Amino acid sequence: MAVNKNALIRYKTIDKCLQNNFRQWTLNDLIEAVSDALYEYEGKDVDVSKRTVQLDLQMMRSDKLGYNAPIVVYNRKFYKYENEDYSITNSPISNQDLSKLSEAVSFLKQFQGFSHFSELGSMVQKLEDHVYTQKSQEKSLIDFEKNENLKGLEFLDQLYQFILKKEAIEMTYQSFKARKESTFVFHPYLLKEYRNRWFVIGKRRKNEGVMNLALDRIISVNKSYEPYVHDSNFNTETFYQNAIGVSVSPTLKPEEILLYINHKQAPYVLTKPFHHSQREVSRDHYGVTISLLVQLNFELEKEILGLGEGIKVIAPERLKRNIKERLYDAVDAYETEINDKNLRSISNRLEYKGFSILNHVYTKRDIRKLKRRFDNYFKGNADQPFGMREVLKKMPEIKEIVFNKNFRKLVRSIDKNAFLTKAIFFDKSPNDNWYVTWHQDVPINVLERIDTEGFSSWTNKKDVIGVRPPEHISKNTFSMRIHLDDTTVKNGALKVIPGSHNKRLSDDEVKLISSNSIPFVSEVASGGVQLLKPLLLHASSESKVQRRRRVLHLEFSSIELPNGLNYAERESLIINN
Repeated sequence: MAVNKNALIRYKTIDKCLQNNFRQWTLNDLIEAVSDALYEYEGKDVDVSKRTVQLDLQMMRSDKLGYNAPIVVYNRKFYKYENEDYSITNSPISNQDLSKLSEAVSFLKQFQGFSHFSELGSMVQKLEDHVYTQKSQEKSLIDFEKNENLKGLEFLDQLYQFILKKEAIEMTYQSFKARKESTFVFHPYLLKEYRNRWFVIGKRRKNEGVMNLALDRIISVNKSYEPYVHDSNFNTETFYQNAIGVSVSPTLKPEEILLYINHKQAPYVLTKPFHHSQREVSRDHYGVTISLLVQLNFELEKEILGLGEGIKVIAPERLKRNIKERLYDAVDAYETEINDKNLRSISNRLEYKGFSILNHVYTKRDIRKLKRRFDNYFKGNADQPFGMREVLKKMPEIKEIVFNKNFRKLVRSIDKNAFLTKAIFFDKSPNDNWYVTWHQDVPINVLERIDTEGFSSWTNKKDVIGVRPPEHISKNTFSMRIHLDDTTVKNGALKVIPGSHNKRLSDDEVKLISSNSIPFVSEVASGGVQLLKPLLLHASSESKVQRRRRVLHLEFSSIELPNGLNYAERESLIINN
């Protein structure tokens, strides 16, 4: 039985209503919903009679269209599906519809090969394969790329209709970077599919640029009654001609990209070009050089990175630098993995030797971020960079970088109950250069002086109150020195005497041990950390090179102070989760 378009819209609307189990539907409710749907489609009021909807319900219940919908009436006036999971969209295609589809496929196949219909090729194959599987009940002979879990596809038809009718929409959207959703008016021009993900292209305001919004980040779409903003400069045919993917800058000119692909990957790139502008420049025994004329964007970089070691950027230099940096960051992500065996070894060494070194705790990207945050802070503040105290109180924004997964693993492996007690930033540079004699780190910082047994040698320097705690607190404490620069013997690396951390030493004992021991020079790479016990004898020399040595020094303990004393910088790490 042939079904006209209005009838299909009515069936789909009734189906959508009856799937909503959170509302009770009367016949009048269904008539109103159908009328609204037809108005949205045709742009004019359509008179839907009671008899029309009653006949629609009867038709949906029957097997004439293959629906056999389990529609029941309860309380003498409400309609619902007896099976709550039912939907007419899950119904199999009828034999009559299959016959019509077969005729349509046969008709469309006649046009394959004609340039005007070249883009219909894959669509016809999909349709033919679907008809075949429905008619023969056999498995599909073609497997097209698909993602059943892809979000946002329910908005495709709505957006298409808005673009077709040139209507503005009110959209609620939340990007991956946004903390919360936002609602705004949007003027859609084009729907774009890239790598099985859909985007809507358009403008928010007349004087703003064209932007793309991913359908999987859309929360809701409704019609807006604001006038539609048409952009006469936007051309759907040419907007993407100089770009790979969906990221386009209308003001950015395309650049010539030169890429060298090795012999292993070359056949794949030559038979499936990156872009229609791809040209072969030269080839040798080891590979082929190609050129592209495109804008530099995220998608281009992603294509290049996808070939791994099989491709190299020759030009431009900016793209080569970006790819090189991203590859370094990728390797960094593997090198900064810490396994349980390493953690046990580090913890044991810290206990018996008094120190331990672990490189690749922080990625190069983390270190770049930390350096940038410190540089920005000192530009706008009067603190001296060679020894800034209370760092995390003054710069709480760096916690998200410092307290990363590796940091938490390390602290938990040493003392799962530990909390932070101190944070100092050291910057030994050509302008601020110093040496430190052999010593132990004994004093702790507290909020206020409260005379307590076992606590001695009180100091107050620039409102920082220090005190020597009982020895058991010093033994419980450990430090982590996060290195922002490569640290070597040439730029003032820390020297330590292994095993000297088991007790507090007198000045004579410090002199005796340091003059009769061979110190260990703690060379640590940027992104690495040195763990040490504060009672470990340590010293450092002046830097002998024009190179900085920046270190973030953190101290931890799991012993709370008695008699109302509190650490000045105490901060819980919540590392047990």
